Amino acid sequence: MKSKVWLSSPHLGGNELKYIKEAFAANWVAPLGPNVDGFEQDLELFLNEDVKVAALSAGTAALHLALIECDVTHGDEVICQSMTFSASANPIVYLGAVPVFIDSEKDTWNMCPVALKEAIEDRISKGKKPKAIIVVNLYGMPAKMDEILSIAAEYDIPLIEDAAESLGSKYKGKACGTFGRFGILSFNGNKIITTSGGGALVCHSQVDKDKAVFLSTQARDNAPHYQHSQIGYNYRMSNISAGIGRGQMEVLDERVEGRRKMHSFYSEICKDIEGVKLFSEPDSDFFSNHWLSVITIDDAKTKSSKSHEDLRLAFLKEDIESRPIWKPMHLQPIFKDAPYYGGKVAENLFGNSLCLPSGSNLSEDERARIAKVMLDVLSNKKEYSVMR
Repeated sequence: MKSKVWLSSPHLGGNELKYIKEAFAANWVAPLGPNVDGFEQDLELFLNEDVKVAALSAGTAALHLALIECDVTHGDEVICQSMTFSASANPIVYLGAVPVFIDSEKDTWNMCPVALKEAIEDRISKGKKPKAIIVVNLYGMPAKMDEILSIAAEYDIPLIEDAAESLGSKYKGKACGTFGRFGILSFNGNKIITTSGGGALVCHSQVDKDKAVFLSTQARDNAPHYQHSQIGYNYRMSNISAGIGRGQMEVLDERVEGRRKMHSFYSEICKDIEGVKLFSEPDSDFFSNHWLSVITIDDAKTKSSKSHEDLRLAFLKEDIESRPIWKPMHLQPIFKDAPYYGGKVAENLFGNSLCLPSGSNLSEDERARIAKVMLDVLSNKKEYSVMR
């Protein structure tokens, strides 16, 4: 029996258990404690941009709180990248606001600055100036942050950077997650490091962090009894989960290196296959952690005339997990009535792209299995090699 090759499996470093044992020994198993404080400090040091971090139960929780801190309320409009996971858009609806979706540009697959500017001007002309902008670093690739930040500043709209997939990525040497008024991190089980489930809100002031922590712990007022003047949430990370995170932070640089090596592995496979393009940085301003490696297949140009779906099914037959890229939000049934600006870049990418197994813990045998399927399907080659 062949073992299953996962798209993006957790990769533990070994020291996670040390921090968990410390939490049990001290009886710190609540959503507070030294591991939570330590994990936040570890993240602040890693990001290295004089930020404050609040560890939370999920990246979605972090985005929800970021929107609240940007004063988004019922009936407001929030601009959101269309090519993303639904967790980037759902918190907008939690607040009774309306998402306005923006197409991708071809270089980074992220929010198109031209369509963003068009959308803002059109919404303002309709009397609905957007309350916030959510940009996403897709699959670890930084967005065109200079252009997007310039537009956000021009119209005085706060930017929220969804860096759930891009911890360890950089744009012009600056860490992803630190560009907007708020940054969002995720430590879900499939991310580059994991706390089994969890996320974080990256802030640029202690005031913003304190408000996030207050809201995430049921918004309990400073009183000897339980008093609440506003709605709160149960969003704080547990000391146990944070212990896993502390162990994972010790190996984060290695995990980034491992994912980037998987991208190089795919680059070697794809370099001589006509009609196949590996999603890569457009230039040296962009440094991606390559959380997931993705290829685009033009079946009219491949020798085998096989599509991304043919490759996915071939992988499935060999018990290798792959996955179509995110279906754009403006194509989702739940958002069918939401405004959309741009062309068909995101739609076309969705129609011919595939996420490949990208874990930092894939073995040489697993890589050989992947390479064989790709070459068999896309080039009709029966010989293959694995870059070591």
